[in-house]
Amino acid sequence: MSQKSVVFQRTTTAAALLLAGLLATGAAHADTLKKIKDSGSVTMGVRESSGALSYTLGDGKYTGYHVEICERVLSDVRKQLGLSSLSVKYQPVTSQNRIPLVENGTVDIECGSTTNNAARQKQVAFAVTTFVEEVRIAVKANSGITSINQLAGKNVATTTGTTSVQTLRRHERANGVDFKEVFGKDHADSFLLLESGRADAFVMDGSLLAGLIAKSKNPAEFRIVGEVLSVEPIAIMMRKDDPAFKKAVDDSISAMIKSGDVAKLYDKWLLQPIPPANTKVGLAMSDNLKAALASPNDKPAEDYAKK
Repeated sequence: MSQKSVVFQRTTTAAALLLAGLLATGAAHADTLKKIKDSGSVTMGVRESSGALSYTLGDGKYTGYHVEICERVLSDVRKQLGLSSLSVKYQPVTSQNRIPLVENGTVDIECGSTTNNAARQKQVAFAVTTFVEEVRIAVKANSGITSINQLAGKNVATTTGTTSVQTLRRHERANGVDFKEVFGKDHADSFLLLESGRADAFVMDGSLLAGLIAKSKNPAEFRIVGEVLSVEPIAIMMRKDDPAFKKAVDDSISAMIKSGDVAKLYDKWLLQPIPPANTKVGLAMSDNLKAALASPNDKPAEDYAKK
């Protein structure tokens, strides 16, 4: 055997071993139910400031509409696995790192404000839709801005890693409108850009805008304006290629939908006063969400755009 052949064989063997290791790691991550049963613990991805869907109360405590849905799902998973107890670790994630942390096994179930779209479905899996967003624009009430075409020459805030400004740029009314993007590291930071005058508008999911305005020092100073930029299904996110875990999550959520518990949770978090300031988001359930709950599905945003 020539030296070149030996080198090639060693390289091929090393590559095969590396691939086998990667596949083994992926397989271990993909069997989430086994991981949970063996460890007696699960890691839930949560957001610091995703409006009423997922937010922090401080001191490592997280709550919200999707957080409570996930807590109930994990309670059902615990029963399914025959565990007497289950330790739930809350892992804060951002728009930038949420998908990588699910993919690499750090987070088992992400319970924030993630849009289910076709591109993301190539990387991760989504549970049946539990929220449907309408992307809108928040401005200062005295700004005079009421429409997309008034954003020309303005600073528009967005949160790093989100889809909202791309959605704005694609909108037919934004054709020829030249604005500058300014980035916040999370939704609270993006709202601060608007609040402090460093941004003239903040483009984001309507419920997040409503929640941030409700919690601001002077809610009357802000207004949600303009056209609905897009309709986006928001769902709980999991690792891809793990049908057993997805089924457990979907079955639990579908049972909550059927019993009316999801509707009750929506009322609790979106229509009633919520902690810590006991303010109301005041966002009535949209017709799109009513339709999604009437026929539970995990269709991506592109399916909504076809309507």
